[in-house]
Amino acid sequence: MVYITGDMHGCLERLYDKNFRKLKAGDVLIVAGDFGFIFDGSKTERQVIDYLATRRFVTAFVDGTHDNMKKINSARETYWHGGKVHRIKGNLIHLMRGQIFSIEGHSFFTFGGGESTDKDMRIENGLWWREEEPTPQEMAEGAKRLDEAGCKVDYIVTHEPPSLVKSSMLLLRGDSDRVNKLGGYFEEIGRSCEYKHWYFGSLHEDRRITPHHTCVFKKMIAIGD
Repeated sequence: MVYITGDMHGCLERLYDKNFRKLKAGDVLIVAGDFGFIFDGSKTERQVIDYLATRRFVTAFVDGTHDNMKKINSARETYWHGGKVHRIKGNLIHLMRGQIFSIEGHSFFTFGGGESTDKDMRIENGLWWREEEPTPQEMAEGAKRLDEAGCKVDYIVTHEPPSLVKSSMLLLRGDSDRVNKLGGYFEEIGRSCEYKHWYFGSLHEDRRITPHHTCVFKKMIAIGD
């Protein structure tokens, strides 16, 4: 079974959640960005990486804005279920940007990254990485993969949502949005591609926003149920 959950931010309590502990051999858990256990290289992080690497299920994450992209990008690059990944260790993998994976008969387009709202503070503390912001080459790679798939996938998993979805959520909160190139890129994908559902994690809610867009945070959503 494939499950999707949201930002973990290196929170140890998420590993003790009853749903997480029910994952069994052969399952795949996809984290929609801000995995957070590859961030500052602490002893606890190393222990969590070792723990997840040896589970009988696979933990696969798209990157967000609270992941150490320099460390992630230094991991061995390989292929998994038809798309490129970084093999962090054992059964812990990073789903690279602009890839399509075929898992249990479903196709998943993945694209991590974003723009930190707390960038200035993190730069001062040496905990911000420019690589969090997708490059034109990565966007071109994603467009190419989608074109090769006939602009049709079953599911899209990203950290950030399309611009209009994000703006509507922030408006309801009384917050303003900052337009960036990634949001526009996702808008274009949404207009030009056919898909069943789009999952994203950056806004920390468990709520279906539109018939085709769901923000996921602490829940684990089973795909195909």
